[in-house]
Amino acid sequence: MPEARDLKTDLLSIINERQQVTFTELRDIAFGHGASAIDFDAALAALQTDKLVASRSSGGILTYYILQQDSIRKVLIVEDDKSINKLMAVSIGKGFEVTQVYDGAEAIPTVRQWRPDLVILDLMLPNKDGLDICQTIKSDPDISGTIVILVSAMDPTSSRFKGLEYGADYYVKKPFDPEELRALVTIFLKKKGKRFDPLIDLPDEERISSEIEHSIKEGGSYAIGTLSIENLGAYARRFGEHSAIVILRLVSQLLQDSIKSKTNGAFVGFLNNTEFVIAGMKEAVTAVAEETSKEFKAVKPFILQDAGIKPTDFDIDAMFESEEVPDLFLKYVEYEKEKLKERRDAILKDKGASLGNVGSYTYEELQKLFGADGLDIKITRDPNGVRLQVGRTGEM
Repeated sequence: MPEARDLKTDLLSIINERQQVTFTELRDIAFGHGASAIDFDAALAALQTDKLVASRSSGGILTYYILQQDSIRKVLIVEDDKSINKLMAVSIGKGFEVTQVYDGAEAIPTVRQWRPDLVILDLMLPNKDGLDICQTIKSDPDISGTIVILVSAMDPTSSRFKGLEYGADYYVKKPFDPEELRALVTIFLKKKGKRFDPLIDLPDEERISSEIEHSIKEGGSYAIGTLSIENLGAYARRFGEHSAIVILRLVSQLLQDSIKSKTNGAFVGFLNNTEFVIAGMKEAVTAVAEETSKEFKAVKPFILQDAGIKPTDFDIDAMFESEEVPDLFLKYVEYEKEKLKERRDAILKDKGASLGNVGSYTYEELQKLFGADGLDIKITRDPNGVRLQVGRTGEM
């Protein structure tokens, strides 16, 4: 059995090599090398205490990230309630240089003068509201790289969509979870490698591959399916790349909010097109799909308004069905285990792999597994962030 000190070093090496790894994967590796549960938990806790790694539940999966050991990052908190402002400062913990302001009018001058790396921003503020501040930050080339986390008790139906449209990096509902806020700030600012992106940093192809195998082996009580954003390609052609990415980010955050409330757990991953994979106990998966679809439908009037179209009180659906606005809606499809197994076996045969050595599928193979390889949306990442391309496979 490895000593506690060696186990800590070994775990750090594994996370550093992969830059992010799930709790389950780390645990299985440690147990496979003879570590006890007590030593494993102690080593992980020590790594977090030393601020060498940070963890966050993403897509229903607890994931550990390696952190950069560099200069102190700056965080600006804009919240008029002094008690909540103080709680935010305490929540993010030590290791950051924090400035606090309580009036919306002070926010932009402070950002321009002090140049924070991240702003935690309330929406309801005196003299200048949070959405205006977010829009000003993200539209100014000198400060647009500032990360913005919106935190609000307002009805998120419209404010979340508007925040994402204006470039906000994340939306947290009040009352907020201090641990979630701490994790978000830490990972946004100190994650090693590519900048953290809540859309792209959902569980990756390795984890989705694992869920497929788990689903095939389990009985009917375990479900796996896709939640797709129908007509997103047509919407992107009509209103542009940015508008389509906002819709993707919106659905991603709605899904992540929904799975947090499920006591029996659910998993969500992203297929790098218009589809999200949802897996878990059938009851939880169905609830997540239904709740997310309901929330998305409630946002549709604000999507229309953003497109410059004023919907009537009674004809919102008709407006989306018109030629002027492609009809956006969410569609959940649960996959039959036999069909999934049949496609899985065909892909393994093509790649010359055996059932005993399945490994991880590529995103292209995952799209084939779920019948999504002919979609006309492709998501890629480059140094400038998330890119969306529209066009049939082979044309992009």
